[in-house]
Formats: sequence, C-alpha cells, structure tokens
Amino acid sequence: MELGLVGKTAIVTGGASHIGRRIALDLASEGAAVVIADVDDKQSHRVCDEAKENGWKVEPIRCDVTSVESVEGMIKKTLDGFGQVDILVNNAGWTADRLFVEKPRHEWEKEININLWGPINCIRAVVDHMIERRYGKIISVDSDAGRSGEVREVVYGAAKAGAIGLTKGLAKELGRFNINVNAVSPSLTLPDSQDEVGELSLWHESSSQAKVFGDPGVRERIAKAYPLRRIGNANDVSPMVVFLASDLASFITGQTISVNGGYII
Repeated sequence: MELGLVGKTAIVTGGASHIGRRIALDLASEGAAVVIADVDDKQSHRVCDEAKENGWKVEPIRCDVTSVESVEGMIKKTLDGFGQVDILVNNAGWTADRLFVEKPRHEWEKEININLWGPINCIRAVVDHMIERRYGKIISVDSDAGRSGEVREVVYGAAKAGAIGLTKGLAKELGRFNINVNAVSPSLTLPDSQDEVGELSLWHESSSQAKVFGDPGVRERIAKAYPLRRIGNANDVSPMVVFLASDLASFITGQTISVNGGYII
C-alpha cells in the first residue's frame, strides 16, 4: 500500500530512543527524509548509522524542546538542509515515577515543560511554514495517563491531557490550511532491549517502565490487566504514527487514538 511518504521530510522529537527511534526508522523506510531532534547526541548518531546501513535518510539535529531558541534553530537547520517540513512528530517526553505528594516541584516543572511546552514550542516554530505551503501532518505521542489519570504520574498525566487538548484545538484552527493534527496515545510501552534507549532517555532507572522491564514477574502481573494479555512495545505504536503521517489519513484530524492493548476502552 502506497503511503505517499516518498520525498517528504519529517521531524521526530525524542527520536533517538524507544518509540521515537522506531518512528524515525519506520518513516525513513517508507521513503521520508527524517530529522531526529534530540538531546542525546550519542544515541541519535547510533540510530542514524542504523538507518544509513539500510540506505535510509536520517540525520540528527540536537534540540531541547523546552527551549524556544533551540527549537527554532532546529527548524531553521531542517529547512536549510531539506527545504521543507511536511511532518512533525512530537514524541519527546519525560516522567518520574513518584507519588504526587512525594515529587519535588522541579520534577513537576520538567514534566510540564517537556510534555506540554515541548509540543507547543515545536508546533509554533514550524506551523507558519506549513500554513504557507498549505500542507502538514502534526502527530503528538501522548499517553493514556492523560485520558484516564494514573497513580504516580499525576502531573505527567495532566501535561499529556493538555497536549490532547492542544491537538483538538489546533485541528480546528489549522484544518482550512490542509494541516492534519492528531495524537497517538499509548499505554505502558516497554523497549525490547537496552539498545533501544539512550542514557538521557525518559526511560531511566527511576521510571515505572524501567522497573517493569527489569522484573519478569511484575511484567506478567501487569499484562493480566490488558485484554490482549501483553504489554506494548514501540513496534505497536509506530505504525499508527506512520499511518497518520501519510496521505491515507488525509481525512483524519483532531483525533486521539489509543494504542493500548485494550487497557482503556
């Protein structure tokens, strides 16, 4: 099935690790030129080398999504190098696994800055270009924590809920410019191996993901809460993002699509 991605340019924030890595590689395999916008230089280059071994075009541009200057610089470098931005995937995210009353304020601020201000910064930096070209696909990787609320992820869930609202409002504002704005909302999603994640990834030793990854017994107990009886991985999430980035999804906008094994129905 032809997705219409050949010749397109995509930016994937947080594209060096885990879900972002898989999205970047899958978009590139469909013929898109992909920019990995990430703060983890080492892991970004590792993914780019992996892509180039397959003949795919993936380039790293260092970017901190919480910094307007960094984001604007990344967009400028992308336009200078590729001439256009067709697809923006807001994938960068971060959380710390702690009860609300135990979490220090600087972690709340980091969760809000990365998970909500990050997408706002990136969309604002690229949207004028998309409006001018009358074309664009904006996809945010959110979380079912933003749809249902989760213990130990209270502010993270609030930020993701905000990002879902951002998707809905922007879809209404930007539809007349032929810009589709959607979100993909995973549940707990684990890497298959440590090679998928970098040293600076949200998937760190204090995260719930890391704890589950390191304990087969915990994984088995958690999987029983899912109708499909397993926990998701990046290969489950990426195809939905790639589909929404394609021309096959030209009549889909303002939607938040859960990829969650039935955890929330």
